[in-house]
Amino acid sequence: MKHTISIILLIVLGFFSCKKEENKEVLFAQHDIVDTVRNVTIHVMPQDLLESQSDSVQAYYRKFKNYEIWYDRENREDLIAQIENCKYEGLNPEDYNLNKIYNIEIKRDSLEKEELLAYDVLLTETFEKLATHFYKGKVNPKEVAPNWDLFEKKTAVANWLEEAIPTNKVATTLKGLLPKHWQYQQLKRALVEIDQFPASTFDSIRFVKKIKLNDTLPALKKIKERLFFWKDYKRKDTLYTAVYDTITFKAMKRFQTRHGLLADGVVGASTIKALNYNKETRKQQILSNLERWRWYPKDLGKQYIIVNLPEFMLHYVVDQDTVAERKVVVGRPKRMTPVLSSKLSNFVFNPTWTVPPTIIKEDLAVEAAKNRGYFSRSRITIYNSKNQEVSPVNWNPNKPNNYRYVQTPGYNNSLGLVKFNFPNSHLVYLHDTNHREMFAYNYRALSSGCVRVENPVVLAKQILSSQEGDRWKSGEEVDKIIAKKDTYMVKVKQSIYIHQLYWTCWMNKNGLQFREDIYNLDLRVYSKLRS
Repeated sequence: MKHTISIILLIVLGFFSCKKEENKEVLFAQHDIVDTVRNVTIHVMPQDLLESQSDSVQAYYRKFKNYEIWYDRENREDLIAQIENCKYEGLNPEDYNLNKIYNIEIKRDSLEKEELLAYDVLLTETFEKLATHFYKGKVNPKEVAPNWDLFEKKTAVANWLEEAIPTNKVATTLKGLLPKHWQYQQLKRALVEIDQFPASTFDSIRFVKKIKLNDTLPALKKIKERLFFWKDYKRKDTLYTAVYDTITFKAMKRFQTRHGLLADGVVGASTIKALNYNKETRKQQILSNLERWRWYPKDLGKQYIIVNLPEFMLHYVVDQDTVAERKVVVGRPKRMTPVLSSKLSNFVFNPTWTVPPTIIKEDLAVEAAKNRGYFSRSRITIYNSKNQEVSPVNWNPNKPNNYRYVQTPGYNNSLGLVKFNFPNSHLVYLHDTNHREMFAYNYRALSSGCVRVENPVVLAKQILSSQEGDRWKSGEEVDKIIAKKDTYMVKVKQSIYIHQLYWTCWMNKNGLQFREDIYNLDLRVYSKLRS
């Protein structure tokens, strides 16, 4: 009985549209309808009111045959509740007209018809805005970093609204648009956790020298206070001494672990930098990361590789289970690794390396001009525009960009023994490296844009082992290919997605986790989020 209005609508609309039936045009009803179940009148929206609205709003009302949409109190209350609750998603309820809607809703029953219909439009516009922001974020990623290249998230607000209103599922529909990823849910917990810390106005601790166990230094009093604030220091007394004792040493190692620092207990410049962040800055970081998760694909795939750039880690996930992890080296700030989503297409074993233009300009041309022996040492062959090999003796250092430079395959090739290819417009890929010592560094934003992977041959074998057939099961076939030293491409037949993402904080069993914002994106996102 609750939705008998649908039948009435069909009868009315059929009556008014029959004359246009042969032209397959729809003539909208011109009369109000009384819903006897809800005891409300459903008004027709005036044409002049709709014509003054955006194209999208007009399209929403066409879905409802140009009748008002928010006549049902339950739907309005659900929308208001979701606006209130958006603060738990890191959004600001006032961005969605909350107080304005409050003030109109309490006097809705006494509104003039014109005011009532204007309010209906306001609610529709608010639903559109909230639904869009829940589904793909408030901020346009391209406004933060132009090289972000994620899968496009297309919105279908009209369909969501059409499904939600007649079934009283406004709340369910809106909540269903939010990310379902476990990491996003943990990040929401982190937002709750950070709010439980007291307000902080930290004085900056100045780095003078490295502090080691049993050192005595006045700055240690502030350091202990800071560790106590973040709950890494468990001692209950508040009399902080200037001695770096064992209790503080253990607390410092916990703090360093949570911040992705070398957990050796030695207090250096990076540790002091992390200690100087206050509650408000860390909260802004969490809000920025929640927003970025709304940009990311809703479904990461059944099998996928995630490279978290600020963490300098790769995670290979199959059926929601992390089956492999690797350290990675990512682009330095001046040559940022792009954030993107793609699909693994093939492996190239024993790859050659064609030197890219930036490295020709900044590295090769400079070194080779000093000593032509650079080419033989680096095993680089020079080709002219006609694809003819050029001797280093005849190479013109004044016109280095007139040549193509190719490094022969091998263990010491710049790409190492294997390259992971995936389609993208940035010409980046995952690969081995001849600078394997970099994986021992704690800070690894050191590459020219591509992602260097630790022990990538083992990872490639693991991925190929699940392909159909027996050829790749044992991994011996890969060893034979590499031993021949010839370039060889193997197509990846499974659907394995590549996601190069960027999150600088999360929550796990060890508490709040923070990483250095290597590309200085958090503040940019937060500023736009709150504008």
